[in-house]
Amino acid sequence: MAELSEVTKSEASEPHEPDSGFDPKSMRKTKPGLKRLVLTVSVLISFILGFPLLWKSVEIYRAPLPFREIDHLSAQLDSTPLLFPCHFQAIFIGFNSGADDLESSLLDRMAKLTSQTPQCGTCGTNYTVSVVVDSGSHCLESRSSKSSCPWRCGALSAADFGGGDDDDEAVDEALESVLGGCSGLGSGGKVYSVVVLKRDEDVRAVVGKYRHAWISGRVSETAAVSRAAEIFVKVFVNGGKEEASIHGEFMPVGADGKIVISFNLLNSDPRDGIYDWDFHSVEDILLAPVIEALKPVASISVESQVLYHTPKSSFSYWDDKWGSFVFSTEDLPFFVNSNEWHLDTSIAAGGRSKILHFVVYVPSAKECPLLLQLQDGEVSETNGFISPMWGGVIVWNPEGCGKVSESKHPVRHPVRHTISQQDLQKVIEVFMGQFRQLFGLKSDNLYVGSSGITNLLASERGFTIWELDVLSRQHACFNLHSCATTLGSLSRLVQSLPRMIIMDEIGKQVEYSLEAAKLAQNNASLGVYDSSAVASRQARSLAEDAFFHPSIMSVSYYSFEHCFAVYSPFFLPVAMHVLLAALREWRRYKQENKKYLAWKTKSKQNILKSPH
Repeated sequence: MAELSEVTKSEASEPHEPDSGFDPKSMRKTKPGLKRLVLTVSVLISFILGFPLLWKSVEIYRAPLPFREIDHLSAQLDSTPLLFPCHFQAIFIGFNSGADDLESSLLDRMAKLTSQTPQCGTCGTNYTVSVVVDSGSHCLESRSSKSSCPWRCGALSAADFGGGDDDDEAVDEALESVLGGCSGLGSGGKVYSVVVLKRDEDVRAVVGKYRHAWISGRVSETAAVSRAAEIFVKVFVNGGKEEASIHGEFMPVGADGKIVISFNLLNSDPRDGIYDWDFHSVEDILLAPVIEALKPVASISVESQVLYHTPKSSFSYWDDKWGSFVFSTEDLPFFVNSNEWHLDTSIAAGGRSKILHFVVYVPSAKECPLLLQLQDGEVSETNGFISPMWGGVIVWNPEGCGKVSESKHPVRHPVRHTISQQDLQKVIEVFMGQFRQLFGLKSDNLYVGSSGITNLLASERGFTIWELDVLSRQHACFNLHSCATTLGSLSRLVQSLPRMIIMDEIGKQVEYSLEAAKLAQNNASLGVYDSSAVASRQARSLAEDAFFHPSIMSVSYYSFEHCFAVYSPFFLPVAMHVLLAALREWRRYKQENKKYLAWKTKSKQNILKSPH
């Protein structure tokens, strides 16, 4: 009652004057409430605060990729070919010319043989030449001779070079014992040596199994310089090929740096006889050294199998001249029967590994013996052929197979035969020649150049030391270019798809690939050929792993516009209504508050005008 009395009293104390100046349309006596505005703004704020959460829920995780480093690697390989340092040493025995004059002539001749455009994977112009003239009693060295690779005067005489092909192995070992310590220099690069011996006999040039060659006979100074320069450039650097580089499509190495060699024995018609082989007995003896020698270039695994009922697709005909059935080189594209020859050996041969098939084809009795006739009308000595990037085929005619075909009585119970060790060894030797051809090397032991014929000694490992150097250089170059191409494609793909998921594993693979590529380049500049090949192979494999990562291949990517089109029908109508409601409430509050302020101003004016 006290509060009511006070209120009544206060109201009574206020002057009751007529509202002469009050306009209901532009004034109001009460202060506008904030409840509706607060509720509307709260809903709007909740939408604004929820938008980052929604954006976070649809965000695509992208590990950072080193785009600049990828572009730098590609630009560097395109602008500057990968060149390896090399050192060439020529030793003249029995000559009276000065060492500096011979060095100058040798450099001029090598410059003419070297391509003007540096080829990736070669020495290019990144080589040095030194000359030693050994007169027996004393030696003259050119000014650029390396002190770390000295030549001992009188270390070899004419008697040490033998007199024929039978002595080449001994000469090669003798040169290795004298020059073996010159295989590597502290300044980088390998040392390749050519010894020229002047004596009264026919001229012979031989390239050994190591990094040495020798020329002996009645050879003039000019001819000796020409032949030595040709051996240096065409053989030791280019591997005996006309072109210095191997094209990428002819590289028989998988993207992961692995090769699976599948040996297949195919019985065309087992009713005539079943042939088997003891392959494991020759695998450890003949193939293990080859696999070990090619480790810097590729990781090789070997598998074998025997198949039956595998006829060929091409036709053959009887030739009275050769007394056998023959098939020509024109039939080679149709010889392999892909429908009947199931050559896939195991799951290990899948993925990105390269599979090379080597097939021993045993013809049926009705077309045996079967010979391959060359274009000149002669028959092939190996009776086999290769298919680039696929493998090779050898037609093996069993002994006495022609007599079986002449028999009028069919064989009811076919006899089982096992290929002898001698025949199997010959087959492996032919396969080794085909394997060398697939790598771009010569299958025979001769190099025919402009200066003459040079004999090439074969190695029991299938590949000589200088050939392995060639393969290491060329494969390092190809692997780095392939790595840069793959990483560049991945970089462009990622930048073109902003919604593409990039896992941390992909980022690490790209970083490791770039590190391996840099390591390969550093090893190349230091002249460590095998380490450069290993690092480049790892760089290419990691780049391929990143590009073909399962997380990339299994997700469908879409743009931001697509994401907006999907979510806007759900949130845009409600958000627009909330925003318009908040704006409308704010305008209403401002208008009502303006009315209230107008009434307050009017009231103060009336109070001032009223008499006291």
